[in-house]
Amino acid sequence: MAELMARMAEIAVSRHEGDVLVALGLGSCIGVALLDRASLVAGLAHVVLPESRPGSTTPGKFADTAVPELLRQMAGLGATKGRLHAVLVGGAQMFAASAGGALDIGRRNEQAVRTALAVAGIPVTTTLTGGGAGRTMRVHVGSGLVTCKQAGSQEETIATRDAGRLRAAA
Repeated sequence: MAELMARMAEIAVSRHEGDVLVALGLGSCIGVALLDRASLVAGLAHVVLPESRPGSTTPGKFADTAVPELLRQMAGLGATKGRLHAVLVGGAQMFAASAGGALDIGRRNEQAVRTALAVAGIPVTTTLTGGGAGRTMRVHVGSGLVTCKQAGSQEETIATRDAGRLRAAA
């Protein structure tokens, strides 16, 4: 088993049964997992900010560039867009002073990711977002299970490859 890390602004993809895609420390960042219902192909992006700026060279950093890049990399492994669904984790409000304002990066990141996924025609089937605690997200490529561990809590399975929702999308 190999753990493939999606660190801040990174994307990890796989179609190998023993791989686990991991995004650690999702605070205001969003972990965007895409799973292909009919193959082992899965991907995970660790999105840091909502919108790119001209000349940005790190597509995984921004919601508007991370989703298309994640789709491109997964298509290279054989994923089909029509079979994909998304699981979102993160988007916490880490600083009380930013509640509801322009500095509420977690909320803005989630909205930007949802917009990018809607443009691509990818349904969001499961979310575990908001709140004020950091989370770790794991995508088990072989089983298609997506797990989440919130700071101070046990790790729990939140979604499956078949889009069998264990948590409703908010």
